[in-house]
Amino acid sequence: MVRPIIVLLAAIPILAALFIVVPTLLRPEIPNVAVNDDDVISIEYSKQHLQKISFGMTQSIGADTTEVLTISNDGQTTYSLTKNGYSEPDKKYQLSKDEVKRLTALIKETGFMAIPSTNYPVKSDLSQYEKFGLQVTLNGKSVNMQWPDQNSTDAFIPPLMTHVQSSLDDVIAEIIK
Repeated sequence: MVRPIIVLLAAIPILAALFIVVPTLLRPEIPNVAVNDDDVISIEYSKQHLQKISFGMTQSIGADTTEVLTISNDGQTTYSLTKNGYSEPDKKYQLSKDEVKRLTALIKETGFMAIPSTNYPVKSDLSQYEKFGLQVTLNGKSVNMQWPDQNSTDAFIPPLMTHVQSSLDDVIAEIIK
């Protein structure tokens, strides 16, 4: 028969682990405890729909649609769209301080600024694909990355990059609606 004290001592680490893990699972957003009020961030995100254009013997890759989202530290946001070579008027939008803080936390606390710059080759048999670009300047340090969508490359694209991409796509969807 096991003594009750031994069972109680064994249960303490299990309970402590549950108290740590359960709040993390229930609150999937990135905590923003490391974001300071004096953090300065600027984000430029671009999304291009590229397709191969054949000129008989030669081929070229051209952008059918290009979207550019620029976010400044104060939440001032500009969305530009170029479709079939024609630019549409820029759309201005104001992000809330909480939204800017959430984006800053996503970039600052997840180690996004430490992702090494990598070349992601595109599969040669594709006739069209999407390419993304992101330039982030956080407190004077800049990171510039470009990558295709995951289905267009055999290389592994870090989930953190696609998470930031989807967050910025959500901002674009909010501006467009």
